[in-house]
Amino acid sequence: MNTRTKSDGLAGLENLSRKYGAVPVTVAFGDGIGPEIMKASLKVLIQAGANIAIEPIDIGESLYLAGNTSGIGPEAWDSLRRTKVFYKAPITTPQGGGYKSLNVTVRKTLGLFANVRPCVAYHPFIATKQPGMDVVIIRENEEDLYAGIEHRQTDQVYQCLKLISRPGCEKIVRYAFEYARARGRRKVTCFTKDNIMKLTDGLFHRIFDEIAADYPEIENEHWIVDIGAAKLADTPLAFDVIVMPNLYGDVLSDVAAQIAGSVGLAPSANIGEQCAMFEAIHGSAPRRAGQDAANPSGLLLAGGMMLAHIGQPEIAKRVHNAWLKVIEDGIHTYDVFKDGISKQKVGTAAFAEAVIERLGQMPETLRAVAYEGASKPFAVPQAKLRTPARKELVGIDVFVHATKPVEELARDMQATADEIFALTMITNRGVKVWPEGLPETFCTDHWRCRYLARPGKQFNKVMIVDLLKKLTYMGVDFIKTEHLYTFDGEAGYSLGQGQ
Repeated sequence: MNTRTKSDGLAGLENLSRKYGAVPVTVAFGDGIGPEIMKASLKVLIQAGANIAIEPIDIGESLYLAGNTSGIGPEAWDSLRRTKVFYKAPITTPQGGGYKSLNVTVRKTLGLFANVRPCVAYHPFIATKQPGMDVVIIRENEEDLYAGIEHRQTDQVYQCLKLISRPGCEKIVRYAFEYARARGRRKVTCFTKDNIMKLTDGLFHRIFDEIAADYPEIENEHWIVDIGAAKLADTPLAFDVIVMPNLYGDVLSDVAAQIAGSVGLAPSANIGEQCAMFEAIHGSAPRRAGQDAANPSGLLLAGGMMLAHIGQPEIAKRVHNAWLKVIEDGIHTYDVFKDGISKQKVGTAAFAEAVIERLGQMPETLRAVAYEGASKPFAVPQAKLRTPARKELVGIDVFVHATKPVEELARDMQATADEIFALTMITNRGVKVWPEGLPETFCTDHWRCRYLARPGKQFNKVMIVDLLKKLTYMGVDFIKTEHLYTFDGEAGYSLGQGQ
């Protein structure tokens, strides 16, 4: 078992919490390479003049292995809610079922809806095929498939629910445009897959178009995520700020960081109305733990983002430009070291010392950064309250576990219909297989049976209860139901594929 405690990483940094007026910051030293890169990063930040008071907490692997399936305890939550600033090293989630992602838990519990991930190329000092790349990916952080609502429903079929809300879309899209405006960015691009997921991704796209109209000075565009990802990999200079739902943003921000030079260089900020968390985008790399080899750059640059957030932009600038000078001088860790480009291969601690030695220096080739005065602060967007739509119940989807032929299933399900509602469709994995299905369609043991009100008839929940009673008496193994509604007359449910 991991016996590391929250104070272990503070060795040699005991005076961090003793400065007058220091800003309290909750710090997790993490697992794997986490303690090494956090100690190195904190040393640089403090030497640069960061005025922070560290509150260390224990989270992650040690708590998981002690039986806490969430990986975080009450004391940690108390600290986070008090400081409202979280500087976090990577943590390890044990493999296998029963453990929830701590990153997702923290982001959602504290309302950290916006994940900001700059992906910058450092040509010619870090090898890249995309010199000049400077893309910021803004990822929605709380919704989508990351709700983590999963069920096994039959012998053959598992389900994961994709949840997208109008308030969630409004907040992240407006944040992307406010970010672009504040930082002088020229364009915001939206990636979705709304040609397939017309309701969920369709909502994200529709809200993007609505909000873009409020920012006429900023160019906007939308790409289907697959071709957009291809263009991002091939021509990243065509993009500036990209806003995406959660899953696409998670995947493509790592892709973009690697295209720029290395995932190990990429920082991220998680922003909410009340709290913020700052971290590297990479994982805990347990195979590299204790070797003094890991690259602290992603976490260090995340620390710079944190300093700017808490009102210390001059220190953030001092750290970032010293880091750029180290990169220019060819002092690199193993993950980005390239013969003919790099000059000296160093470990974690030596890399941090190299940054400290260059505090106050500016890069000569790479573009220097300026946190103070370079961007305007902006309020974290909130969703607008809207008048609820007129909702009308018009039918129900009944999901059934069965291995019988579809024609036999259809006869059973039709026997429960009456003069008010009728069985209109059966699908298997979304594809219409009744009526008029094709024999070539492969079917599992998981069926969606759709009942809709007949023309001119009114459906209600009492009818649903009666329907389910009939199915129970018939021995039909229904496993889930979804009510079908219209909202202001517009269908709130998708058609079957092939319908």
